[in-house]
Amino acid sequence: MTTEKSIPGKALIVLGCPEVPVQQALALHLSHVLRKQGFTVHATGNPAVLNLLKVSDPEKRYLPEMNVLEKCIEEIVEKKRDSNLCVVFAHSDAGISYAATMRHILPSSRLVVIIFGKDPETLAASADFPCEKIVEKAVHNPMQLKKKINEVFGWAA
Repeated sequence: MTTEKSIPGKALIVLGCPEVPVQQALALHLSHVLRKQGFTVHATGNPAVLNLLKVSDPEKRYLPEMNVLEKCIEEIVEKKRDSNLCVVFAHSDAGISYAATMRHILPSSRLVVIIFGKDPETLAASADFPCEKIVEKAVHNPMQLKKKINEVFGWAA
């Protein structure tokens, strides 16, 4: 593996349906730490999850750049947006499909798929494309998943 883990650049956070509460908190945490490391962070997802993040971060301190997933995919395909790090939150088949799409349209980016929810192991087995997987049963309490995220990114204290 290259040293991409420590090279700041452009990070893309892809969010799924906001049905599972840990996702929003962890997205804000992830963005906060990446921005401290010098990354430009962009978040994308459906309007519901983006609205939750806008309410949670009204001054755009953690996520200053957001747009809907379809628009983001269009920008990547048209070469108007790129990313050297893509983190996809997945708690359903749709999230795994988003991750597969990102692998296809951002082939040289580091892809980290955070797989969570009530049955993450089964879901993780369906991610059969090249990526790093962080898998943890998490619905309401983000702490164990946050710990794993921090370990994978080298932020563990």
